Amino acid sequence: MTALNAARELFADLYGHEAEGIWSAPGRVNLIGEHTDYNEGYVLPFAIQQRTYAAASLRDDDRIRVASTFADEPVEVSLSDLDTLFPSAGDLRVPEWSAYALGVAWALLLAAPDARPTGVDIAIASDVPVGAGLSSSAAIEGSVASALNELWGLDLDPVTLAQVGRRAENEAVGAPTGIMDQMASMLGQADAATFLDCRTLETRSVPTGFTGEGLEVLVIDTQVTHAHSTGGYRERRASCERGAELLGIRSLRDADVSDLLRAAELMDDVTFRRVRHILTENQRVLDTVSALDEQGPRAIGELLVASHASMRDDFEISVPELDLAVDTALAQGAIGARMTGGGFGGAAIALIEHEAVESVSDAVVRAFADAGFGAPHVFTVHPAEGPRRDA
Repeated sequence: MTALNAARELFADLYGHEAEGIWSAPGRVNLIGEHTDYNEGYVLPFAIQQRTYAAASLRDDDRIRVASTFADEPVEVSLSDLDTLFPSAGDLRVPEWSAYALGVAWALLLAAPDARPTGVDIAIASDVPVGAGLSSSAAIEGSVASALNELWGLDLDPVTLAQVGRRAENEAVGAPTGIMDQMASMLGQADAATFLDCRTLETRSVPTGFTGEGLEVLVIDTQVTHAHSTGGYRERRASCERGAELLGIRSLRDADVSDLLRAAELMDDVTFRRVRHILTENQRVLDTVSALDEQGPRAIGELLVASHASMRDDFEISVPELDLAVDTALAQGAIGARMTGGGFGGAAIALIEHEAVESVSDAVVRAFADAGFGAPHVFTVHPAEGPRRDA
């Protein structure tokens, strides 16, 4: 059953009638630019064809009910109680899965204080892998935000909806992420990546040229799950903030690779290496955009490989499964490969020839088995469109 039909059927089963509509938003792959977003830097993600669907209908009271195919019971609260659910970041009084949707409702009402919404019933289903670094959370936020934006007649633009999603994730769920995921999901376009300046929120669509060059992006989901609201992500963000403070700047966006010598004199080794990753990664994003514009996708392989090495050695967010996925893909002839997402598990991507999908996939599966790792989930993705109404 498709995720769209699963959302439709769950809604009808639980609420006893058909939904008024079904809205969806995509997950995303980050082509390059990891952990640069909350440092007000540059990123180059693209939305993918895997999506989260939210079937929804208005109610005639102030209750909001949220159900999901990956939870046993719906969660129900009143709109007037949303403020009390999220008194401080991560102080959840509802199951975490529901906080993404309820947090969006809460953040939407803060973004549109003059709105007079009624209650709503929502049922969610998704085919975006959870915990794989493909931003299943932003897909939930984008689908629910799109549904409520239309049902409540808010008429908010995609960038505002992305900011709503980020606020929900930061202040309701308590995950200290940047805005890349939400912007990638909300602004996705077919056959293009989104170059995003995370300080100004200026964007540019960058054609990837993958299809025309006969290339595929292979996702290797290690099945090692991660969670942004846990410690490793927070520690990396704190190191970046400490590095910016030592450099006397607002954020690491205000430094570049020419500042590394000074940084090395000011910082302990760990903080310096965290800073070095961010400064070099920002440059790699800019170089990747230039390469795609001027030479095409076959020119970006070394940048992807360098990004992975930086995340492995300087930012220390890779794991053995991710390193094996990258090394195996490269040994099988991949143009480039890197881990993608927040790290500590999740997925790697490899840019490969269309004809090599089966052989690279088989080699990765064999390598994982030989290493005693659990079997990975391997599949291809392509740049896809952003949110839409599906029914």
